[in-house]
Amino acid sequence: MSPQAFAAAALALPAAICSVQWGDQRVYKVGGKMFAWTDAATRVVSLKVSEIAYEALVESGQARPAPYLARAKWVRFDNLAALDDGEVADWLRTAHALVAAKLTRAARRELGLALA
Repeated sequence: MSPQAFAAAALALPAAICSVQWGDQRVYKVGGKMFAWTDAATRVVSLKVSEIAYEALVESGQARPAPYLARAKWVRFDNLAALDDGEVADWLRTAHALVAAKLTRAARRELGLALA
């Protein structure tokens, strides 16, 4: 996946924004909570995944635990360009949904996110 395709897929998600933090990291958020981030070159990508996906991705060697965030089930991919566009888009949708689900009902309503 290209850096441009990654940014487009992340920002196409409801109420998603991108901010530059920690020097030059691009952090994708929903409701002020991050669901993905990349390095400045958009080569390295980290994102929130489900517990099952975390185990599968780490055990298969496709990803590794994200530094500082592994306990919250975040994974890190060291080469975005080597990843399939469809898979990354699915992981982004899942990451966004996992984080958005943890927002308060009021925050989700304010952001126009569906309430479950």
